[in-house]
Formats: sequence, C-alpha cells, structure tokens
Amino acid sequence: MKPPRADRGRLLLLLALAAAVTVFTATVPLLRDWFDLRVYYGTVNSWIHDGGRVYDYRVPGTPYGFTYPPFAAVVMLPMALVGLRTAIVTALLLNLAALVFAVRVCVGPRWRRYGWYGAGLAACALALFEPLRDTFSFGQVNLLLLALVLVDAGLLASGRTRWAGVGIGLAAAVKLTPALFIGLLLVARRWRAAGVATAVAAAATALAALVAPDASRFYWTRALWDTTRVGRLDYVSNQSLQGVLARLGVESRAVWAVLVLAALGWWAWRARRAVAVGDWQAAFALTGLTACLVSPVTWVHHLVWLLPSFAVLIRAGRPRVAGALYAVLCTSVVWLWFDDASGVGGFLGSNAYTWITLGLLVWLPVGHLPAGRRPMSRSTSATAAPPSAAAPAISAASDQPGALSASTAAATGVVPGTGVDSGVDSGVDSGVDSGFGPGPGNGHGRTRSASSEPTGSTRPAAANPQSSSSRASS
Repeated sequence: MKPPRADRGRLLLLLALAAAVTVFTATVPLLRDWFDLRVYYGTVNSWIHDGGRVYDYRVPGTPYGFTYPPFAAVVMLPMALVGLRTAIVTALLLNLAALVFAVRVCVGPRWRRYGWYGAGLAACALALFEPLRDTFSFGQVNLLLLALVLVDAGLLASGRTRWAGVGIGLAAAVKLTPALFIGLLLVARRWRAAGVATAVAAAATALAALVAPDASRFYWTRALWDTTRVGRLDYVSNQSLQGVLARLGVESRAVWAVLVLAALGWWAWRARRAVAVGDWQAAFALTGLTACLVSPVTWVHHLVWLLPSFAVLIRAGRPRVAGALYAVLCTSVVWLWFDDASGVGGFLGSNAYTWITLGLLVWLPVGHLPAGRRPMSRSTSATAAPPSAAAPAISAASDQPGALSASTAAATGVVPGTGVDSGVDSGVDSGVDSGFGPGPGNGHGRTRSASSEPTGSTRPAAANPQSSSSRASS
C-alpha cells in the first residue's frame, strides 16, 4: 500500500496513527505515576524545607530514595520553589525539548525535506519506543543527559572544539554512566576535550561538596558502594550484562568483570576506528551502547542511549534492520518473563533488549559518511592510473607557482601535500546526511568539500515499585 500523496490524505493518516498511538500508550504500558520525579522532588523538599539529609529520604510506602551523585540534587534545587504539578509539567517540557534536540542532531539538516508529514510520522514512532515512554512517565533525566552529550558530539564533528567536553562533564557529574564518554575522548586522543570534561565534572562535584558536604561525604564513601540501594539486579527491567548474569543465578564478580572488560575492549577498538574515519556519530552511538551494557544496572528507560544507533543504521542504508530492532524495543516483550525467566525461552526473551544492545555494539556500521563529509583514503586506482589527457596541462601548470598541486589533484584525484586520494571507497558513502554538521576539523581536521512500576510493563504495577531512579549506577 502506497502512502497518500495529497495533504488531506496525509493528515487523515497522521490523525489515525496518532489516535492508535494514544490508545496504545494509555492502555498497554501502565503509566509510572512520575515515580522517579517524586523521588527527586521529595528529596529536595525534605532537604531544604524539613532539614532532612539527601540520602535518608524515602518515597512514602517504599524503600526507594535518591542515589544520584550530590551534584544532581544541587541541580534539582529549584524544585523546592514550586509545587509537584509544576515540577511534572516542567519535566515533561524539558524532556520534550531534549528529545527534539537529540533527533535534530542525529538526523541532521536534511530533516527539513520531510516536512510536517515526516515529523508527524516520527513523533508517532518515538511515542511507541518503550525507553522513551518510561522516561516521560517516570520523569527521568536520561534524555537531558543524552542531549548534553550530543552537544559535544556536534562540536567535535564540526571542528568547533573549544567548548567540547563541557556537556559530557556535566552529564557525568549528574550520573556516573555518561563518564564513559570521557573514555571515548581519551580513546580518540582528544586530550583537550577530555581534560575539559574531566575538569567540568570535578568542578561540579566540588561545588556539590561545598553546598552539601555531609551528603557528598556519605555518597562517595558509603552510598555509591551500597548495592542494596540500587535494587534487585535480577529484576527483568535490568537489561545490562549484570542483569543477564543475575537472572542466570551467576553471582561471581569475576565473571561479570571479564564480560565488562571484553565489552570495553571491543568498544575501544571500534570507537577508535570510527573516529579515525571522522564518524563521530557512530563513535558516540557505540559509547552509549557500551555504557548500557557495562553498567551494573541498566533499567529499560536508560536505553534512550540507543537512539543514535538507529540513526547510524538508517544513514548506512539499513532502514529495515533499524525498523525491526526498533519495533522489538516498542513491544515491552521482556515483561512476558516478569515472574519466571528460567529455561531457554526465559534466557532469550527476558534479555531481549540486552541482545539488541550487544548486537548493535558488535555490528553497528562505521564509516558511512555523507558525500560532503567523506573520509579521505589512498586509492590504488589513482596511484596506478595511466597517463591521461590532462598530462600536458599538468606540465604547463608546473611553470605556475602554486598551480601544480591543484592541477595534479584534478587529474589524479590525490590531495596535494598528503598523498591521499580525494575519492572514497564505494562502501563508505551512504548518501545520507550524518546529522553531525559539516565543518572544518571534522574527522582529522581536514577541510572537505561539499504507573508506579519502574518500567513500561504490560502487567499490573507491584505494590512496592522498583524505582529506576534510585540507582547509584544509573
């Protein structure tokens, strides 16, 4: 069936899709009743208005409280000035703005060609994505952190590196997981950006220590290492490598450490390859995937870090693969094994999102850049090319100062002064904008031409929800 071409037909189709999505999101995945936001809000109000301690607060009727670094509590202080409803509305608007920004960065300037119709279809698809549903209905902060990290991705890709690292540093100070992006900067040998990110994270942590010295002392000496504050590792929402082991009954820290080191080693190799060809989008996507795998706890809503990977797949000309994997992440399928994850079916099904994350880390395409931002590599055909009709022109141009290099490049396809072919391997170009805008310094700096349940479950919410916000590692 072909999509309608007339505006009226498109509008009717969009309205029908929006209605179906609304029914689905209102009935299938239970709303989370802003549980994580209520943790943040209650913590800040208890701290400011009641003289309580940050890490002593618990949501009434539950054992769950605040487990982010102290800087996160400092950033959330404005919530003490408003009511809970205002905080909820503000959180929704901030998450929506962060989502729009993240999509804009991942898709790139060509998003305009799709117009209102494409934007409407994308909105319907995003509304079905379980990690996004949970992020909004929990009032979580992961989308905001993703947006901060993508700011740095755009700066690095465009060559405007003066402020690169600030976003990553702030994100790492709010939550520990984004600190892996500092590792990416080190792997990429972007020493200045890595230094900026580290300095920003350290400064933010120091600020929190000045504002809340007791909370900072307690967090870094006790709360961070107290795994009982994190929640059940075998809970089906935990889609990390640790979660897989926990559901298998494997408690060995050594086994988990080996898996983590293997994932980090593979990530470092692939990320460095991506940076070497100027593919910062793939490098950041790989880092987000790895962060989800190696974190001891990765609740379903943390998987918003997978969004850049789908943009990379589409850019690489694999929309069907992207669509299939994305569809699985819209189904809440892991919750079918909420009560019992035993057997082969339980092993495969309850860890479905982990398998997707792991598969993307292993096979995500790297180096598929748009035509205007292709990496330059030596071409054997160029170096072995026979004399051409342009040879006389080259000879004549050799008498003109500065003209030889340009004429030679035109005839041979070799970039003067580099010995590098200006063409591109046919396997590299996908013909799609990368989303990380063109500019000098991209790649190697060369200038190129043109409910209360903690996750989206289909089951009734438990009496004591396992809040995804109360995780020290999240």
